[in-house]
Amino acid sequence: MTVLALPELGLGGGPLGNYLRAITDAQAHAVVEAAWEAGVRYFDTAPYYGLGLAERRLGQALRGLPRAGYLVSTKVGRLVRRGPGRPPDFAIPDDRHAAWDFSRDGVLRSLDDSLTRLGLDHVDVLYVHDPDHHWPQALEEGFATLAELRAQGVVRAIGVGMNRSGMLADYVRNADPDVLLAADQATLLRRSAFADLLPLCHERGVAVVAAGLFHRGGLATDGAASASPRTRRIADVCAAHGVPVAAAALGFPLRHPAIVSVLIGAHEPAHVRAALAALRHPVPEACWADLDALSP
Repeated sequence: MTVLALPELGLGGGPLGNYLRAITDAQAHAVVEAAWEAGVRYFDTAPYYGLGLAERRLGQALRGLPRAGYLVSTKVGRLVRRGPGRPPDFAIPDDRHAAWDFSRDGVLRSLDDSLTRLGLDHVDVLYVHDPDHHWPQALEEGFATLAELRAQGVVRAIGVGMNRSGMLADYVRNADPDVLLAADQATLLRRSAFADLLPLCHERGVAVVAAGLFHRGGLATDGAASASPRTRRIADVCAAHGVPVAAAALGFPLRHPAIVSVLIGAHEPAHVRAALAALRHPVPEACWADLDALSP
């Protein structure tokens, strides 16, 4: 198992691929630049994010920066193909689609395509992406190919990224990942990873990166009229302790020893700066105790 020290905070690439709303190339560059200036040195992306758009924009923004000074992770499992069928959550033209492919050839092609779009000669971490309905091939062929790439020194660390803690735990039991990307499951709203995945990872020395902590912005601010009842209860607890909801959302997963890093997404530089400020805001133990006591 490879030891790779991931920074506590990383920039997630979804918004760079026009996740939920469109931004320009210049705005995407400004987001990455703001993250760099704030000290962020870990950048996560995937072919799926904007069907190549996020990788291209990230690579352009990182160009000219010292390659040894930052870490990049991307993913395999989907190949970008011409033709309609774009993911509905991305504001991009409907002239491309993602084709599932966890075969050895598909993994190698995906990595080669990603490196071309990024303009890099290597990535540091490579994840199998969303293997939910492709378990046998994703494990036996896709992940096995990642293990070959790690053994050859092509990538430094390998893992799996998805939003199902139970299946991530199965990968820990049946393979040898270095790191997992757990989306939407080690958060103030959804805590499934704390029951099964995180204790197992801590026991076996597998690092975990937590993503989706704001749940599409629902926990990024101190509440709105449309918030769910549970979100409002979280906001009420934080307000009682004088803690911004975003500070609790970012700090909550980092309390577990298996979680080494959290990812933020940003459509504009102000979002990066707000997240950095939230991460640095102190959260008293009494606030954590009251948040822990909230019913699922």
